[in-house]
Amino acid sequence: MTPGTLFVISGPSGVGKGTVIAEVLRKRPELWVSVSTTTRQPRSGEAEGRDYFFVSPEEFTDGVAAGEFLEWAEYAGNRYGTSSVPVRSRLDAGQSVVLEIDLGGARQVRKKFPAAVLVLVAPPRLAELESRLRGRGTESDDDLNRRLDVAREELAAAEEFDAVVVNEEIVAAAEQLVQLVDSKPGSAGSVHDLAVADGPTAEQTSAESTKDSSQ
Repeated sequence: MTPGTLFVISGPSGVGKGTVIAEVLRKRPELWVSVSTTTRQPRSGEAEGRDYFFVSPEEFTDGVAAGEFLEWAEYAGNRYGTSSVPVRSRLDAGQSVVLEIDLGGARQVRKKFPAAVLVLVAPPRLAELESRLRGRGTESDDDLNRRLDVAREELAAAEEFDAVVVNEEIVAAAEQLVQLVDSKPGSAGSVHDLAVADGPTAEQTSAESTKDSSQ
């Protein structure tokens, strides 16, 4: 059986990654979206296995020691990671996987699994991203400026990605991603030799993590 492809989707907070992925799934429902594991407490409306897998800090530490995570990072006192077991199972069964993570996580995946296809979702202009973030009305000016600084770093890393999708309009951006998905059947190879994620670097523990923020 031809293994599936691992697609890693990254991009600045507020760029619309989640919305683009949802549109892609509407067109390609056979894709499987990986669910992160976290040590933080569930919030109202969140469901186990749908939003996150919720574990204790001790369970997470044991998972890291056992090499169970493809990537992981710490943010705001909580840890987040992607278990390699379900990803491996889906890929080896021929199903392609979508993994939405931050730049630090994408770099870990690139190091541990070079065959992954890394995609950066970018805004048409930084000013438009700032407008989207301000439109939320949920952050202070300091927090917003920090997010914009992180966004500049992420966009400056565009050359590390296999493709860049500019999200000026959701349907058009999703169609670009669908075309990429359709062009890569079975190209990711087996993940049986995934290496153990060594843990977060300084950049991963910084505010660049967007796993726990709105997309």
